[in-house]
Amino acid sequence: MKSLKIMGAALLLSTMMTGMAQAKSLVYCSEGSPENFTPAMNTTGTSLDAARPVFNQLVQFVPGTTQVEPGLAEKYEVSADGLTLTFHLRKGVKFHSGVNGFTPTRDFNADDVLFSFNRQWKADHPFHKVSGGAFDYFNDMGMPDLLASIEAPDPLTVVMKLKAPNAPILANLAMDFATIQSAEYADFLMKKGTPEQFDQIPVGTGPFSFVEYQKDAVIRFKANPDYWGGKQKVDDLVFAITPDATARYGKMQAGECQIMVAPNPADLDAMSKDGNINLMQQAGLNIGYMAMNAQKPPFDKVEVRKAIAMAIDRDAILKEVYQGAGQKAKNPIPPTMWSYDKDAKDIPYDPAKAAEMLKAAGITSLDTDLWWMPVQRPYNPNAKRMAEMMQADLEKVGIHAKLVSYEWGEYRKRAQAGEHQMALLGWTGDNGDPDNFLAVLLGCKDGKPNANNIPKWCDTKFQDDVNKAVTLTDPAERTKLYVDAQRIVDDQVPWLNVAHSTVFEPVSKKVVGYKVSPLGSHVFTNVDVTE
Repeated sequence: MKSLKIMGAALLLSTMMTGMAQAKSLVYCSEGSPENFTPAMNTTGTSLDAARPVFNQLVQFVPGTTQVEPGLAEKYEVSADGLTLTFHLRKGVKFHSGVNGFTPTRDFNADDVLFSFNRQWKADHPFHKVSGGAFDYFNDMGMPDLLASIEAPDPLTVVMKLKAPNAPILANLAMDFATIQSAEYADFLMKKGTPEQFDQIPVGTGPFSFVEYQKDAVIRFKANPDYWGGKQKVDDLVFAITPDATARYGKMQAGECQIMVAPNPADLDAMSKDGNINLMQQAGLNIGYMAMNAQKPPFDKVEVRKAIAMAIDRDAILKEVYQGAGQKAKNPIPPTMWSYDKDAKDIPYDPAKAAEMLKAAGITSLDTDLWWMPVQRPYNPNAKRMAEMMQADLEKVGIHAKLVSYEWGEYRKRAQAGEHQMALLGWTGDNGDPDNFLAVLLGCKDGKPNANNIPKWCDTKFQDDVNKAVTLTDPAERTKLYVDAQRIVDDQVPWLNVAHSTVFEPVSKKVVGYKVSPLGSHVFTNVDVTE
């Protein structure tokens, strides 16, 4: 009997070890820590990437493209007048169980869709102010003014009515702010007295469920066995938070991660020759810029902003910071995007003329700040070095810039609040539409800048152009308005267009099925790791 027990135990151990040996892990070396795990509350790629494995939207982008396909809605219709969108929801979609004791008692339905949009839209919603209640994307995309109603005629149908036609609405709804969360989970936490856990311990319908987050170190997910799109090919997904690019590359070389973000431009040549690495690349749908706060004198004067732009040697920045992995920007949208103004004239580098213009504006010496981001982003591989080079250029024309930085989440919040005088930032497009750059990044409502309008600049004619363009369906007519809007920006110089980068992503040759997204997102659905 004893020998049988020993044999049984040995067999059990052997089976467990075999199961463990068969478990597959995909490790992604990310660049920073998320602010939270609710996409509707975030605008940075770092935070959105961290939540994306857990969630779905009604519609979604085909991986590696800007093409929209069904998501939690198995099909949808748009009325002939463009004012009514009807979404038919998938049956039998399961929510994850939470690591805090939550177990769903029902499948996904229309209540979850209404909850997710109304939380952002309605000030009296019980979760509107939980975790601070900042829904910048929803507001900057103009959703409060666009939506007339969202209703559920039955549990598997959602009808969204608009006040005006909106050309990019389906692409907008594939974005992360339109993520669908569990109304039942929110109710569970409210009754438990811990509603703030809703945004820190995510529960979704996505391909992976949340396991744990060790701040500034690691995020762990496991494959969702009930995922409506089919169980994933890897069992575990791990975000190894590694802020330093050199350290990320070291982990790639050691086999500790299979995909990494934002390599150092100086390492690209070595990566391209590494037999274990597939160096994927794509022209970035992005812009790196230096914003000048138009609400703080003397940056409220266009001649001062132009002089500052002329004082900065962007060719030197392209050479040293981007090391050839990008191109100098002359417009606020990238040349890979439709409606790009190819005839725009770039601002020349002319420090002598810049000094002359500053003197004419009454400025011979100026103390200011220049903020630089503490993280690498695809649109700016080394913000600190860029700031140092700009600081040196500005010093030559009598502008004394103090370099300032903060922790990434704090940096973003302070910049959105307009605390800076000059600040480096950038953007990667979310949906392939010019509106996502022009309206979101430089738009205003009732003369008040959007949260993501870091220059804090408003122009009535510019706003009229982008407001009208979004209501039209003819691309040619929209293009005319967007070209005019770009020319207003080029004339007013709310920010210095610095560069459009080429996005490089080192991926282990053991990885199968991964696609570089033109939208800057990192999506691990249906990705496999071979032995």
